[in-house]
Amino acid sequence: MADYEPLTDVEQQLQTNRRATRVASLDVFRGLCVFKVPNRAEATWKAVLRAVKLFLLGVLLQGGYLHGVNSLTYGVDIEKIRWMGVLQRISIGYIVAALCEIWLTCRTWRQEGFFKSYFWHWCIAFSLSAVYMLLLYGLYVPNWQFTAPAWASSLSPSNDSNVYTVRCEVRGDLGPACNSAGMIDRYILGVDHLYMKPAYRNLKECKISDDQDCSPPWCDAPFDPEGILSSLTAAVTCIFGLQYGHILADLQDHKERLTKWSLLSISSFILGLLLAFAGIPVNKSLYTVSYMLITSASAGITFCALYLLVDVYGSRRLTSVLEWMGMHSLSIFVLITSNLAIIAIQGFYWTAPENNIVHWIISRLVHA
Repeated sequence: MADYEPLTDVEQQLQTNRRATRVASLDVFRGLCVFKVPNRAEATWKAVLRAVKLFLLGVLLQGGYLHGVNSLTYGVDIEKIRWMGVLQRISIGYIVAALCEIWLTCRTWRQEGFFKSYFWHWCIAFSLSAVYMLLLYGLYVPNWQFTAPAWASSLSPSNDSNVYTVRCEVRGDLGPACNSAGMIDRYILGVDHLYMKPAYRNLKECKISDDQDCSPPWCDAPFDPEGILSSLTAAVTCIFGLQYGHILADLQDHKERLTKWSLLSISSFILGLLLAFAGIPVNKSLYTVSYMLITSASAGITFCALYLLVDVYGSRRLTSVLEWMGMHSLSIFVLITSNLAIIAIQGFYWTAPENNIVHWIISRLVHA
């Protein structure tokens, strides 16, 4: 039996002032541990079904079926639909973390320690990261072609067709034109099913100047930032989140939780910085290992601060709006992505229909 340590005056005051509320995520996590044990096959089926629903919802919202603010219509050519996206990536990370929790032993670290209790979780995280690195740096990327869309006015074709060639013939290149992440998506998903407006079009190389006839062909080539390869490291991020949940479930003391969360976050942050200095760039589009570690650590540190503010000191009024948004995050995402919220906002205008806040934001800020 553990020795009893009396609470200090500060700790007693914190517990007295803190609101007597249960941590809902803790109950959910415990329920998951109890529920997987008797019938893992049934738990797996339910997890897979939930992941499939989330993936299909992402395809509907981000696949091009629902159009933009300038064309509030619907419908998409199935040959052009985008298969990957934010919700699709979340579904992949969710099913990886869920299968880890369902099929690997759920023990408390008070018996064997944190890393030993969830040893196989860390093995899977390391394996996914290793496979990602092997494919990112090891695959040979040949020259490839794509058909430029009609709105790609920055390209001037050298022949009568609108087919353009991107010359690569390299291995381990992390640039926007010749990385293996894009090659994998082009082979598996198809070049017509990728994101048509990637962020790298804002690079200096893609902006036409007076002494430049046209931008490089890859500036108008499709590329999916939520592609297949980068989903591996995104899944590792979910495994990191699962470990934060283990800390929440296995420990009851605020100080112990914050200590373990801080250690995990700081060590991940340092490791990510070391990899960045070693030559692995912090790249969001490729979701590199260094980016995954640094962002996971940053999220962990932010969570520690919020936990201290909300759960320890009970300052829920300051974060009530954020708490409500977190409870309805999927609904808010659907409203925004489906343009339903935009349609509702556009319904309020003055004098003429185009004089609405959405049109004003786009014309003044986006197209400025």
